[in-house]
Amino acid sequence: MVTAAAAADRREQALWQVLETVMDPEIPVLSVVDLGIIRHVRETGPAAVEVGVSPTYSGCPATEVIRADVERALRADGFQQVVVRDVLSPPWTSDWISERGREKLRRYGIAPPEKAVSSPSGLRARAPVACPRCGSEQTERISEFGSTPCKAHYRCTACAEPFDHFKCI
Repeated sequence: MVTAAAAADRREQALWQVLETVMDPEIPVLSVVDLGIIRHVRETGPAAVEVGVSPTYSGCPATEVIRADVERALRADGFQQVVVRDVLSPPWTSDWISERGREKLRRYGIAPPEKAVSSPSGLRARAPVACPRCGSEQTERISEFGSTPCKAHYRCTACAEPFDHFKCI
């Protein structure tokens, strides 16, 4: 016999699996779950669900696309009423990217962010950024902004390949 709590847990797990299929529009190998922006998933009634989403930063152009993609995926899964809510506090941090997401970034050719620093002085003492292709830390920043504002552009001096580095936010 399945308890009501066990059934609810299974339904919630199924919702998270649906959200695993929603990819970040700027980094299509990274799901919104791996990115760490899904804050909560709640069934609010029969065929109704609420999802809390934290934008990666204020003004991120992908936020509206992500909201629409989350809603579309859940409606395709049979939910007739989908509410996507912004969750702004606490603000998203790159620390919320899953380990699996960090590995996906590396394989895609983007250096994942280092762990957040606890004080502003730590921002000045940047750790070397390892090349996602060859692993060398012999890299140089070419531009503070890469293909999107949340990435910086680097070049590896060992293998000569350019790459983006997802900034620590």
